[in-house]
Amino acid sequence: MNYDVVVVGAGPVGSTAARYAALHGAKVLLLEEHSSIGSPVGCTGLLSTRAVEECGIRPSDEFVFNSVRGAFVHAPDGQCLPIDGKQTKAYVVSRKNFDRTLAIMAVEEGVELSLKTRAIGFEKESSETGPGTKGNEKENSSPVKLKILRNGSPETISTSVVIGADGVKSRIASYAGLGKPARILPGIQIEAPYASEDSDFVELFPGSSAPGFFAWTVPLDEKVSRIGLALEPGLACKSGIGDKSPLFYLEKFLCSNPHIKSRYSGGMLDFVVGGIPIGPPEKTFSDGILLAGDAAGQAKPTSGGGVYTGAFAAKIAGKIAAEAAFEGDTSARRLSEYDRLWRKGLAKELEIGMRIHDYMGKLEDNQLNDLIGSLNTPSLLNTITEYGDMDHPSVLMRKLMFSGNSLRLMKAFGTFLKTLF
Repeated sequence: MNYDVVVVGAGPVGSTAARYAALHGAKVLLLEEHSSIGSPVGCTGLLSTRAVEECGIRPSDEFVFNSVRGAFVHAPDGQCLPIDGKQTKAYVVSRKNFDRTLAIMAVEEGVELSLKTRAIGFEKESSETGPGTKGNEKENSSPVKLKILRNGSPETISTSVVIGADGVKSRIASYAGLGKPARILPGIQIEAPYASEDSDFVELFPGSSAPGFFAWTVPLDEKVSRIGLALEPGLACKSGIGDKSPLFYLEKFLCSNPHIKSRYSGGMLDFVVGGIPIGPPEKTFSDGILLAGDAAGQAKPTSGGGVYTGAFAAKIAGKIAAEAAFEGDTSARRLSEYDRLWRKGLAKELEIGMRIHDYMGKLEDNQLNDLIGSLNTPSLLNTITEYGDMDHPSVLMRKLMFSGNSLRLMKAFGTFLKTLF
């Protein structure tokens, strides 16, 4: 069985990459190791409006449970910073239905989908040129022999390019000898009875409740929310608490945070765990191989979201893979164009996001109290409303840096802001 492009992983990133490869004329196979699309879920299911748009679909009742326009940021001392975007900024979605919608779109473009199919290795014959080779000859055009288990039976398929969109523990990245994301933040989330203060707003809880990152509530409606958190493992280990697991921190959060305790009714309707990969590896390509999405560490360090960034990169990956297959040049040099293009669009924002992540994660609770308090003025809230962006936090940071209208803010945050750009 011969294909131009094989995509491993049928999440939003994999389905988008496969669809774009097919749109550029490639014969594409999309592999998913599970028996159904969208399961198991390892995501909050909060997607920015830009993320949905980047995937090429419109919001639909088929996958949207709720829309949100802002956030209540709760300081450790209980003060609340209300951020109102005035219009829909994100959707709370069923990831199962969202993922399946994207997979169907790929199939409709001619992509062949194979469920219960797992990549278990590959071989690639080297045809690298020697020192005397002419510059216009292909460096490496040999096919990838991808080994798979389909319904438990071993097979080998041949393809020009493999796109690894197989998540935070990417096998394709490992088989290709490509690096791993710089860090993985372990996370946990439940879906549970919870009386939202306002179901148009998510709630965020930075500080010692979730060392190095934050806890959250994401409302499905007025009575049910997704409640979860993610951690920076190194900082959690320094907390002095015996059990450093996300489950321990979640149980403590549910029982000891006064705001949560007063609204959480107990029990759960759903439970998911996962990891957030932040910090892309040095390379996301090699001969015949591309990585996209969580496999490439493309999640946003500030929010943990990876659908917008992953879909942005996936479209480039699909196009480059198809073109390289038709050209008969699937060398690392040819495929490096993908790496260059996605970094041109995303790298600066991810770098700034990592600096913000590291700075915010190391603040003590009293420092967070001061910072959140300093932001809670009408003029700064207006700035946040106008320039706040889930996908491009640097825009707001620039505006805050040059606002100059709060001595308290500059004292708490000014030195850091000046190091961002």
